[in-house]
Amino acid sequence: MKALSVPALVLLLSAAPATSVRAEPDSYVPGPDSVVQPGVPQGELIKFEFSDSRIFPGTTRQVAVYVPKQYEPPTPACLFVDQDGVQWNAPVVLDNLIARKELPVMIGVFVTPGVVKADHPAIELNRFNRSLEYDGLGDSYARFLLEELLPAVETKVTSDGRPVHLSHSGNDRAIAGSSSGAVAAFTVAWERPDAFSRVFSSIGTYIGLRGAERYPTLVRKYEPKPIRIFLQDGSNDLNIYAGDWWMANQTMERALEFSGYEVNHAWGDGGHTGKQAASILPDALRWLWKDWPKPVERGVTRNGALKALLIPGEDWKEVSRGESLGGGLAADPKGLLNLPASPSPGTRADGTAADAKGGYGRYGPDGRLYFLQGAKSRLMALAADPATGSVVAENVSGNGLVVAHNGNIYVTSGAADASRPDVWLIRPNGEKAAVDAGIRSATGVTLSPDQSLLYVADGGSRWIYSFRILPDGTLADKQRYYWLHESDAEDASDARGMCCDQAGWLYVATGLGIQVCDQAGRVNAILPVPSGRATDVCFGGGHFDTLYASCGGVIYRRRLAATGSNPWAAPTLPPAPRL
Repeated sequence: MKALSVPALVLLLSAAPATSVRAEPDSYVPGPDSVVQPGVPQGELIKFEFSDSRIFPGTTRQVAVYVPKQYEPPTPACLFVDQDGVQWNAPVVLDNLIARKELPVMIGVFVTPGVVKADHPAIELNRFNRSLEYDGLGDSYARFLLEELLPAVETKVTSDGRPVHLSHSGNDRAIAGSSSGAVAAFTVAWERPDAFSRVFSSIGTYIGLRGAERYPTLVRKYEPKPIRIFLQDGSNDLNIYAGDWWMANQTMERALEFSGYEVNHAWGDGGHTGKQAASILPDALRWLWKDWPKPVERGVTRNGALKALLIPGEDWKEVSRGESLGGGLAADPKGLLNLPASPSPGTRADGTAADAKGGYGRYGPDGRLYFLQGAKSRLMALAADPATGSVVAENVSGNGLVVAHNGNIYVTSGAADASRPDVWLIRPNGEKAAVDAGIRSATGVTLSPDQSLLYVADGGSRWIYSFRILPDGTLADKQRYYWLHESDAEDASDARGMCCDQAGWLYVATGLGIQVCDQAGRVNAILPVPSGRATDVCFGGGHFDTLYASCGGVIYRRRLAATGSNPWAAPTLPPAPRL
């Protein structure tokens, strides 16, 4: 996208003769929109200290709430949040642009990072939370704003008695920050685009301090989110042990553009200062709020895997809520989704759920539902009539199972006990054999479409193991093969249920959503799920082109341009991968 020009700089350069001396770097001056103008109503700043956080315990911070003269309760106002307190003369900019109706009426919240104050400041140092709160990935800071700070803001009243009411729609909210505060602003919108859809990022620290260098990669792999973002940086920004700000911001911009986001930028020659940001803030805000109240929309990515998978207009739809889904999902040979952990048999959810029996289940080639009965440590098989259920193997408990077309069953124990195997092989006659040990936390398990390979997730790391299956069903050539992305909150992928499509791509339920891997073991795409984290995944529907995901107590479905590979079906040879 074409960069937003800086008007003063453009005029200076266009008017200067060819022999003129170039202006000194970072010589940006705010324009008239950033200074008090005669006759423009001035808003009020309500200041208070906030020290009631449970998410960042012990912290104290300063908050300033800007309320424009034009705000008239009870109508909720739009919202502008800025980290590091008041900067760029933002209240004056808001006064001027709101007065000219170039921005909607909005309340500004300017918040400083938390400090844990020392009991004896003469001999003890405060703990400064800025990098912790701002530089890290994950939803902690977003939850702090949404669950703690903004509700506190809505308890405030102006000096003339107007109570503060904020819009709770992400389309009515912008968030901004400088340096590490810019990362915090982007992270809040990234984690909660339903709550913030507009971002102003100045000299953003998208480098390796606490993981923000991962953002360009994640942006390229994730299904696009409804976020509009304006980036600013200068060619003389910092270049230190953790990275190069100038290059990192351009890399971020290219990733956003690749993934179809509405992104604009102002590149200059400044250093790690707020000078250019202060000079362009009015134009950046006008661009961020253009066409409001029209919603910010998702873009169209150039990610080949996502383009091949996603069907325009198809999104996650809730199927069932409130089930006890500790075990997982299973689709029968007709594509009906069973809820094997539901306490009530015969439940159908939205026409897609067949009999629900209890325990972690997968179907076998005989049409029976095989499931782990954890309370009794045994593997059961259930036909259509519950009275025909039978015990397949005793003294078996675990996290996941898969039943191959030849009737062999693989069960992952997930046990930390070194005396117990991580993977059991249970043959059709009930004979049980330990076939692997040494995985930190063996969770999900599935088969390649040709059933020559067994995949076992290690939910305690970022790895999924690949095994070659020998003719007798035992395993060989164990390899840490699939490399997953991890959530900062988990320090691991938290991979659980898995399934494959007929092209041999692997779908993994993780703490970040559904990670989609090619045959070579690389995450090509990430499908976020509405509840944030997924615990199981399977293909179902009449054509096995619907992906089901369990997320806590909620099940969602989504039709994709892919067809599931069912382990109970006859093996099929997928196409060779691109290496």
